[in-house]
Amino acid sequence: MALIAIPYFTGNGHTLRLAETIAEAAGKAGCTASLIDVEKMAAADWQELDDADAIVFGTPTYMGSAATEFKRFMDDTSDRWGDQEWTDKIAAAFTVSIFPGGDKLATLIQLSVFAAQHGMIWVGQDQIGAPVDDGKPGINDSGTWLGLTATSSRDKTQMVQPGDLESARLFGHRIARVARRWST
Repeated sequence: MALIAIPYFTGNGHTLRLAETIAEAAGKAGCTASLIDVEKMAAADWQELDDADAIVFGTPTYMGSAATEFKRFMDDTSDRWGDQEWTDKIAAAFTVSIFPGGDKLATLIQLSVFAAQHGMIWVGQDQIGAPVDDGKPGINDSGTWLGLTATSSRDKTQMVQPGDLESARLFGHRIARVARRWST
């Protein structure tokens, strides 16, 4: 069974909601998925990342880039980078911000470059939603292909827009499918 680790930082719970949705979908698709809060990293968390077949990075986009707390996690991987310990692992990412655009693509680019530096294999979004496919309203609403982007909702019972949650579920399935294929 493929192992998927989801290191994330959440400021107000929006990123966590996406991480949970991706993990749940990956679990239903036959993988083991675990959430790792980068603000509470322990030796076991680092070992889980090292053992994972896929790592899905999650951070809000603040001021056009990954949150400081997540960037600290990225910097803390330098020993693994030096030894290329994550080479050939599957990598993917997701981000959320308050605006529909919100410069989220800049964060995904930052995360994809980070993954490339680690020698990882990047997986992007594969969902074509409306307006191209009218049967998929709200799916990949932003038309971002590098990874999953979402818009936060002021409604704290919802956290992110419903279409973005469904996009996260579909993204979790895609990552699981790729991780299973790559780990065999």
